[in-house]
Amino acid sequence: MKMKRRIPGIRAAGYTLLELLIVITIIGILLGIAVVNMSGTPDEARIAAAKQEVKTLELALDMYRMHNAKYPESGNLKALVEKPADAKSYPASGYLKGKTVPADPWGNTYKYLNPGNRSEIDIYSLGPDGRESDDDIGNWSLD
Repeated sequence: MKMKRRIPGIRAAGYTLLELLIVITIIGILLGIAVVNMSGTPDEARIAAAKQEVKTLELALDMYRMHNAKYPESGNLKALVEKPADAKSYPASGYLKGKTVPADPWGNTYKYLNPGNRSEIDIYSLGPDGRESDDDIGNWSLD
């Protein structure tokens, strides 16, 4: 077996294992900090979107009431996109853009009660857990 002879004063090119471990550790720490700081952002964005859609639905229901002297029946948000039989006045395009009532950011339908339990009418999303609980986002709790 032939042994390689090192020339004094010339160092082999490349990184040592220790240098690589230090760099990988630093990258891991930075990624950990970034993930922790950004983990709540998607839920906050969904909550803000749900609040905005609840406001839009409430405004559309108020417009419906102005034209028809009453709100649609409880649970009938479809009245905002399709003319109900008892509607006296109804715009050709409906009260919402598009042909469907939007789903909340978690894919569930918005709930609508007339009369409401917390206000004249209640419009709300069940929130991230998809069931009635304290995290519901409704028109009674908007800023």
